[in-house]
Amino acid sequence: MIIKNIALILAAGRGHRMSRGTPKQYLDVGGITILRRTVNVFLKNPTIDLIQVIIHPDDRELYDTAVGDIGLPEPVLGGKTRQNSVLNGLEAIGKHFPEYVYIHDAARPFLEQKTLNSLICEVDKSGAVIPALRIRDTIKCITEETIHSTLDRDYLYCAQTPQAFRYKAIFMAHRRFENINFTDDSAIAEKAGLKVRIIEGLENNFKITTKEDLNKANIMTKKYYTDVRIGYGVDVHAFDKGDHVILGGVKIPHTMSLKGHSDADVAIHAITDAVLGAIAAGDIGEHFPPSDPEWKNVSSDVFLKHAVNLVAKKKGIINSIDITIVCEEPKIGPHRDLIRSNISKIMDFDIDRISIKATTTEKLGFTGKGQGIMVHAVATIKLLE
Repeated sequence: MIIKNIALILAAGRGHRMSRGTPKQYLDVGGITILRRTVNVFLKNPTIDLIQVIIHPDDRELYDTAVGDIGLPEPVLGGKTRQNSVLNGLEAIGKHFPEYVYIHDAARPFLEQKTLNSLICEVDKSGAVIPALRIRDTIKCITEETIHSTLDRDYLYCAQTPQAFRYKAIFMAHRRFENINFTDDSAIAEKAGLKVRIIEGLENNFKITTKEDLNKANIMTKKYYTDVRIGYGVDVHAFDKGDHVILGGVKIPHTMSLKGHSDADVAIHAITDAVLGAIAAGDIGEHFPPSDPEWKNVSSDVFLKHAVNLVAKKKGIINSIDITIVCEEPKIGPHRDLIRSNISKIMDFDIDRISIKATTTEKLGFTGKGQGIMVHAVATIKLLE
């Protein structure tokens, strides 16, 4: 079989602007992962002879789940930068001696066949072509937060992918300038002296980069988060002998400890119950019975991660966490930011969506008498319609 056209799909990024959790290319959009949607575009085009995906070394399991049943070639491992990853991919497909390569971002799942076909026709004529959108807004250059100049938007375009090239030309350009950082492949082609043409891009061929982009993508596939749920959790632990308490996974020095079967993290227990409540999944005791020796002295982050995973399985996202810690001692204020940060890490959740408050009962009740700590938690989640 003669392989003339190869699609090189870049899926090695980490997507930190989206979250610190699952890389965006493996997130679901309308029940289908972004990577699979992107691959499907090229699968449907009869002119594309081969699809080669480049992945991060840590993402093989995610890759197999997303597209492992399609029968694609063994994925290529990416490098430290996008540019390194492209070069790795270009080197890997060299054994097929392709004539043209189409380098595409995995996070652009709404590429249309019209655009792809235009690229296929144009690259055969010019050897290098990209889709681009004309700038509509006025662009300002600034210096020290002051406008320095206004650019002529008639000559400005936003580059998109796939970017199509004669294979040998772009491979040699990448090899030649591999130690210089470029923002896209057409910039490398320009540096190598190639003339890169443009065709008209489409607004729908946007790159999913932020949570707003993800929501837009779900709206486009008629699957978006409209089912809002609220869960409430409360937990109480009595004081016992010891020299510290654990709240939100943070060890806080104190004259006593909290009594419990696990690590007695009353804050995480309350949050876990709130999250479970929001999806009507019972309470922490149903999932982790205190009578079970397996959970004795275990770190409570195990419970919270379990609840978060249950939300993900329901195609949901956690929107906010709000907790109130009720106690006379220890003082929570000095530890508030560290507790928020640690809960953020456990849940893989934006810290600015986690609120922690502390109050006393003015010496009333068991907390007022210094006999223990109570925590109230509220969790809001959103599920796909």
